Amino acid sequence: MTRPTLSDNDQWLRDAHAAVDAFVAELQAAIDDGDAELYNAHFADDVLWGSPFGATVAGYDTLHAIHRRLFAAAVAGPRSRYEKVAVSAPTPDVAVAQVRRTALNADGTPIPIEQPAPFSEMALYVLVRRDGQWWLAAGQNTIVRPTPQNRN
Repeated sequence: MTRPTLSDNDQWLRDAHAAVDAFVAELQAAIDDGDAELYNAHFADDVLWGSPFGATVAGYDTLHAIHRRLFAAAVAGPRSRYEKVAVSAPTPDVAVAQVRRTALNADGTPIPIEQPAPFSEMALYVLVRRDGQWWLAAGQNTIVRPTPQNRN
């Protein structure tokens, strides 16, 4: 059996990078402005979401209500930086991306990952192009913590 390379088409990869760049810019603008509507603007109706605490959410309406509450309580806050880490394009209409959200102090410096809150995250996002528009089909968030010293 030969293991395939799924993301080997340059045009698909360029399109995927452009889609992820636009999505990340939208998330950043939404966080900076405290705007849950903008944050969720390109979440599909049947989006699947995994929170950094292990909760799972299915569907835009449920997830948007959660994000509206978080933004209203300023939990999402404007002090974060989003960064595209990696992108693959296994098909012409699918982009799979790792995106880091770094929690920042008021002066813009990163909050150490050893500090329990606020926390930074690594997300895995799956974007799907439908009728020329890219939509978030799934997102999984994981809190970034130091690697335990005793791990192999």
